[in-house]
Amino acid sequence: MILANLMVGFFVMLVCLIVQAAVAFWSVRYYIRQSSGAAAPHKIFVGIRRLLVSMLAMMIGNFIQITLWAILFLLLGELDELYEAIYHSAVNFASLGYGDFVMSKNRKLLGPLEAVNGVIMLGMTSAALMVILQQVIRDQRDEIIAPSRGDIGRDGDAR
Repeated sequence: MILANLMVGFFVMLVCLIVQAAVAFWSVRYYIRQSSGAAAPHKIFVGIRRLLVSMLAMMIGNFIQITLWAILFLLLGELDELYEAIYHSAVNFASLGYGDFVMSKNRKLLGPLEAVNGVIMLGMTSAALMVILQQVIRDQRDEIIAPSRGDIGRDGDAR
């Protein structure tokens, strides 16, 4: 039973990694594309809006992963209701570990596997948001410094 749980758990972890990577890459690319436009880069609220959209996209990606685990628990017969399965999955994914619901002896290993998966995926979310936040800070710094440099571009070349 351990091997079966590991195989099922690792498969779901792989699907979650694909979802998280796709959403994180989309979010970073979204920010970069929005930054390269002429949409008033000097306003802090524009940068915050882009950061907020990226954060919401990544949180939706995390929720999709939580739902995938919940569906697995439903298919395995561990829970009967989608809401309860999502709640249990979210507790595992966030590694809260309330302990108000314990899976059957044969499926207990899936809880820690989801917790490990959640820690990794939430870490990826944080890392991607940090990259975007660093870019927001760079954009703001460049906006403040650029007028004092005269007509020199970001790469140091005269324009």
